[in-house]
Amino acid sequence: MSNALALPGIGTSISSVSDYLAAVNQIPVLSAEEERALATRYREEDDIEAARQLVLSNLRHVVPIARGYLGYGLPLADLVQEGNIGLMKAVKRYDPSLRVRLISFAVHWIRAEIHEFVLRNWRIVKIATTKAQRKLFFNLRKARKHLSWLNQKEAETIAEDLGVKVETVREMEQRLNGQDMAFDVGSSEEEGQFAPVQYLAGEADADPARQLEDSEWRLLTQERLRQALSRLDERSRDILASRWLGEKKATLHELADRYGVSAERIRQLEKSAILKLKERMVEGAA
Repeated sequence: MSNALALPGIGTSISSVSDYLAAVNQIPVLSAEEERALATRYREEDDIEAARQLVLSNLRHVVPIARGYLGYGLPLADLVQEGNIGLMKAVKRYDPSLRVRLISFAVHWIRAEIHEFVLRNWRIVKIATTKAQRKLFFNLRKARKHLSWLNQKEAETIAEDLGVKVETVREMEQRLNGQDMAFDVGSSEEEGQFAPVQYLAGEADADPARQLEDSEWRLLTQERLRQALSRLDERSRDILASRWLGEKKATLHELADRYGVSAERIRQLEKSAILKLKERMVEGAA
C-alpha cells in the first residue's frame, strides 16, 4: 500500500493523514433519520449513491480506531485504508430495521479488517526491519518454491551473501514455514486454541459512541461535584480541597495547625464532609 489516502467513492488522493482527517471532518454528519433512509434505499433498491453517502459520513470514525493499532509498527495510512474497507463491508451488511446507528454496527467490521491486516503483515514487521532482512525474506520466499528446509551449508551461504547472521536465516525460515491462524477460528477454544479476535485488540476503546457517552458522563459528574461542594460550609470545602483536589495534598497535621484543632478533629471533619458530599451527589442525580 502507498502512504496516500483516498476517499472511497471519490478517488481523491491525499498525501497526509492530517489532511485526510481534515477532509473527512468536512463531510456532513447524517442524522439517525437520514442514515436510516439511505440504508433502506441501499438495502431495498441497491442504490449505490446511498451506500457512498453512508460510507463518507462515517469515515471520520475510522481514524481514531486505526490509531489504536499503531503499536504494531504499521503505517497509520495503511491501517486507515483497511479500516475503510471494513466500513464498506459493514454498510453492505447493515440492517436499518435494527434501530442501531451504523457506526455502532460497523466498529466490529472496521476492527476485524484491521486485525486481518496486522496478522497478514506481522511476520514482516517482526523480523524484516532492515534492508538486508527484507532482502532475506523475499529471497527465502523464492527458494521455498524448490527447496524444503535449508541445510547448514545452504543457510551459511545465504547468510554470507546477504550479510546477516545464520540465526536470522533460520528464524526467517521458521516464520516462512509457520501457519497463520485464522482471525476467527470458531469453536476451537474447546480444543485448547484461541482465535486472535479473542486477544488482539486496540490499545484503547475507540468506539465513538462509547467515547461520547464517557465524555458526557464525566462532564455531568463534574457539574454535580461542583454543585455539591458549593453546598458545604467553607471549612469543609477547604479541608476536602486541600486533602483531595490540590496538586499537593495537605496532611491532617497541616490542617490541624491551620484551624487550631487536633489532627483527629480534622479527620472527623473530613469524614463528615465526604458523607455530606456523597448525599449531595445522590440528590443531584435523582
